[in-house]
Amino acid sequence: MKHETKHKKEIKESVIKDPKKILIVDDEASLGNVLATALSYEGYITLKATDGEAGLVLAEKELPDLIILDIMMPKVDGITMLKRLRENEVTKKIKVIVMTALDDMSKIAEVLEVGGDEYIVKSKVSLDTIIAKVKGRLGDG
Repeated sequence: MKHETKHKKEIKESVIKDPKKILIVDDEASLGNVLATALSYEGYITLKATDGEAGLVLAEKELPDLIILDIMMPKVDGITMLKRLRENEVTKKIKVIVMTALDDMSKIAEVLEVGGDEYIVKSKVSLDTIIAKVKGRLGDG
């Protein structure tokens, strides 16, 4: 009997626990897929968009806990998307990690100025580092 009670408690706790959502907005499908797979293994729900326009729609609809955002994308670029997220009452508090190929101090300054939480240069980090940064931003690390 004691074992049954413990088992039911574990199931109840796992059902109550709400996994965090991460939206990946990047026009490089292969990178988005790798990130989504790695973050799913860590227990996160992942959503993907391949441009800023679709990213904005998903962000407002799904209200992710964190967005990983590229800068250079079609339709709406990452900086514009970030500005729109911060201007919208519904999305302005979503944490945003900007991850891009641009290693440019003026872009880094612009991202931080418009409300990005962190700036990562793709070529300078490993997948493990990205996951650690996501966990740190979400308080899971």
